Amino acid sequence: MKKNYILYIVISIICVVAIGIAVYYQIFVASQEQEYLPGDLTNITDNENPSDEPEMDQVKAEFNELFKNNINFQKNTVTGVQKLDETKEIVYTAYAIDQEQDGKYDVNINIPVVNIQGETPTEYNQITQQVFADKAADVLNKATEFTVYNVDYSAYINGNILSIAIKSTLKEERSAQRIIVQTYNYDLQTGDSIELNDVLSIYGKDPAEVNEKIAREVGKAAEQAEALGEAVSQTGQTIYKRDLNSAIYITDNVSNFFVGKDGAIYIIYAYGNANATSELDIIKVD
Repeated sequence: MKKNYILYIVISIICVVAIGIAVYYQIFVASQEQEYLPGDLTNITDNENPSDEPEMDQVKAEFNELFKNNINFQKNTVTGVQKLDETKEIVYTAYAIDQEQDGKYDVNINIPVVNIQGETPTEYNQITQQVFADKAADVLNKATEFTVYNVDYSAYINGNILSIAIKSTLKEERSAQRIIVQTYNYDLQTGDSIELNDVLSIYGKDPAEVNEKIAREVGKAAEQAEALGEAVSQTGQTIYKRDLNSAIYITDNVSNFFVGKDGAIYIIYAYGNANATSELDIIKVD
């Protein structure tokens, strides 16, 4: 009888412990697991919920891959365009120089010509001459310090849109590296330049949504630049600061854009166009 009594006590203790463990699990462990169930983002920060949009660094890398120094027709047929030289493509490499001289320069330049008759293409070629060709001549003939100068271009046709981007990288020995990007967007049907908002309309893109994306992506870049600036402040290096209130970040005022592969639109903020900096923001709309 005494043995049965002891057995009863042991079984009771085991039951109490088991119940206690179950209650603890239900209150503490299960509730913590519930906080992080898939699809429940209540307690997850923005950093743990990455956007589906491509990061700007990825977009920059993709954009840089487009510079093959040729024109890509993408199966488009161009008719009725009067060329300056009927033996050449409507965009071709006019100057290709890959040359190095010890102590003076290292240049690899590929400068295009828009091979179309008319006032607008002539204006494009004049800008190319002033911005890129004249600088190449200065480096080759007048360099007083070692200079690295590269120029490449990309040209794509999407429907009636001819889009050209020319990019240069300039590093003079005692100056900061500078990246310049110049773009031309030409309507092959009308013979005129085409604006960004017109292209957005052709592709059914809402300018308001694009403006929101510009503000968001450039804002991220500005935050990163500010953090970097604080990190290098003691070294004497300066970081380019974006003016987020500037009107340049509105599609109405965007002049530098490129329509590339499969109609992907790249909005380009090349701050080196007007400043001694290699800072570059590129927003992709596709």
